[in-house]
Amino acid sequence: MEMRPIGSLEVSVIGLGTNNFGFFMEASAVPPVVDAALEAGINFFDTADSYLDSEVRLGQALGPRRDEVVLATKFGSSVEGNAGGAHPEYVRHAVERSLRALGTDRIDLYQLHKPDPATPIGDTLAVLDELVDEGKVLEIGCSNFSLAQLQEAEAAVGPDDARFISLQNHFNMLERKDELDVLPECVEKGLGYLPFFPLASGLLTGKYQRGRGAPEGTRLAVWGDSSLTDANFDILDAVTAYAEARGHTLLDAAFAWLVATPGVASVIAGATSAHQVRANVKAGEWILTPEEKADLDALLPAPKPA
Repeated sequence: MEMRPIGSLEVSVIGLGTNNFGFFMEASAVPPVVDAALEAGINFFDTADSYLDSEVRLGQALGPRRDEVVLATKFGSSVEGNAGGAHPEYVRHAVERSLRALGTDRIDLYQLHKPDPATPIGDTLAVLDELVDEGKVLEIGCSNFSLAQLQEAEAAVGPDDARFISLQNHFNMLERKDELDVLPECVEKGLGYLPFFPLASGLLTGKYQRGRGAPEGTRLAVWGDSSLTDANFDILDAVTAYAEARGHTLLDAAFAWLVATPGVASVIAGATSAHQVRANVKAGEWILTPEEKADLDALLPAPKPA
């Protein structure tokens, strides 16, 4: 498994996102997924305090193997009746809650889940710097930030203070807006980019069919199936044909394209079974040539502003 840097951390280029652990899985189904990830060489596990029981279940499944992994979680979204946010007092409450849930004494990558317009970013960064000094957090990151918000955060940091070293945003073959400005900024500033929804909620796995609604129990059935359009299926058909002509699948292409995108540090895809974990890791083994990356770019919708 290739490793890539996020600040001082070294993470597997294929990671494991764990929102399924809280939203779509029984507790007993979690340990086999974690076991399969570790066996396949994944060392990067990403969760959040707002993913229901995900933190608790991940921490229990890792058990004594916690020191073998890079453990990332997020704060700021509403949870347990709290409105969330990034006020320093709330951040201190949130980090202690996550440490307890994960059963650990430190969080390797602690990420602000979304901007908080009610709190100056400098105030949030100051308390995060304190948590780093205290050893409760090793590195800090952010999520759902625009270019302007990234630049505001960078301007608010002192020369010797902890700064965001990663950004987790919505990005995949069908959602490319960050290529316009955010990804170039990450490359220039050395931020590790972490795409969420890398498989477009399963659309890029090939499990959805044109003209049919989302099967019961799938993400798109629960969260809405507005992406099941003829235009998207036309793109999927073209990418599938290109991949199959080279002995690969649509899933392989989705991972390979992300891994080949400058700035991407790790593709943290979810999985609900050991089989899915192994398929994700295998998909990441297709290393695109520059020509193949350009060919796939040409098959996809061009990046457009939000």
